[in-house]
Amino acid sequence: MAVARVVHTADRTLTGRQLASLLTPPADGRFGYRELARAVREALLDGRVALRLRLPAERELATVLAVSRTTVTGAYDLLRESGYAHSRRGAGTWTALPEGQAPTPLGAFHDVTGATIDLALAAPEAPAAELSAALASAAAELPRYAGTQGYHPYGLPALRAAVAARYTARGLPTLPEQILVTTGAQQALSLTLTLLGRAGDRVLAENPSYTNALDAMRGRMLRITPVPVTESGWDTGLVDAALRQTAPRLAYLIPDFHNPTGHLMPQEQRRDLARSARATGTWLVVDETLTDIALDVPAPPPFAAAAAGGDSEQIVSVGSLSKSCWGGLRVGWVRASSRVVTELARVRITADLSGSVLDQLVAVALMDRLDAILPKRLAELRLRRDALASALARHVPEWRWTVPPGGMCLWIDLGRPGASNLAARGLRHGVRVQGGARFGVDPGTHEHRLRIPFTLPEDVYEPAAERLAAALDGAPGRFADPALPDWVA
Repeated sequence: MAVARVVHTADRTLTGRQLASLLTPPADGRFGYRELARAVREALLDGRVALRLRLPAERELATVLAVSRTTVTGAYDLLRESGYAHSRRGAGTWTALPEGQAPTPLGAFHDVTGATIDLALAAPEAPAAELSAALASAAAELPRYAGTQGYHPYGLPALRAAVAARYTARGLPTLPEQILVTTGAQQALSLTLTLLGRAGDRVLAENPSYTNALDAMRGRMLRITPVPVTESGWDTGLVDAALRQTAPRLAYLIPDFHNPTGHLMPQEQRRDLARSARATGTWLVVDETLTDIALDVPAPPPFAAAAAGGDSEQIVSVGSLSKSCWGGLRVGWVRASSRVVTELARVRITADLSGSVLDQLVAVALMDRLDAILPKRLAELRLRRDALASALARHVPEWRWTVPPGGMCLWIDLGRPGASNLAARGLRHGVRVQGGARFGVDPGTHEHRLRIPFTLPEDVYEPAAERLAAALDGAPGRFADPALPDWVA
């Protein structure tokens, strides 16, 4: 269905003060009607203001901004004329996007060719020496399990105990019965959405957010309510308002080095959000796959540790070894109450019965070595982050970004829309990048952004930045369009 023909059934309304707080004012600080329309349009495209959201009444917004009602009326008229708003007499004005905007499709899955630099996957290589040692340890342990049937729907007991012990050491007392081992964090999230959500349920999600998580929600016919993550991080007032207005069944958060922005949620905000979610009966699904990738700050404690008393009862945490060790293991987990873990295991049996015993034994050995693995991994990522930033500064000095305190990506501001076109041209220049629209809840948003991971060897970023600059300048492409995947990690 085209955006312009959507029937407005939104039950979310921005107040004048909320909208004003999300707008970038003109240089002189005073809005004319054109400047106001521009600011609303930019906030919409940047994901700060969601689609199909009722805008404040003209008189209310005029009072908050200290402008005439005629100014607001003119701005709303411009937004309607350009397709960024639609009104219904007597009912209000809703945000929208012009006709023809469509979500970025998921392409075919193919291996990346060696000639193309892939800057779309935030996934480092394995720590070779530690992986070899862990594999040898697992091989020595495997005969103990060979005489059994090999199925462990909850996960290998030794691995459940190791994951629980790590949560406990980080400040959240956890029993092995509260851990379900999964085939990566993506399966952990998918199982949780399947158990706790039903088609048509609302789920609150950050905007932008991890694209594979958003696709999992869409695939289950969940209705996504976006809340913005901006240059300054989360606005707990807006999140609280969204929770109270829509009472979503679920809320999906990435508080630790948020993917893709890199922000780290302060402890006070975590307590506030846990309290608000508890008040609305919302399950918090907390993605902690990047928790260990703390580059400039101490690694944060688990989100649930910040929740007071009963506020933690409806928190489900998701983690994995993909970022701290290696995605090729496909070992993740859920941390929740033992009752929820039991229900998740029942759902999991219908999908794959159990994970690989060998992979889980390798994971147990790697968990024992994490304190040795992480310092080297973090030092390596700092160097790669610096190499990427330096290369971009030389070749595309007009681009802007904030250096994240952790995580694996830079969230680049191009200064103008056009990321999707740049990504298409980049392929012809031998570099694959993902535009910001792939991480937006709504199609067409974040078109002025790129997410570029710093997980490749340092010497890759100079030629990668050179190719991006050539694509940006419109130089003829040197590479034929390869059949590359449109998926990210």
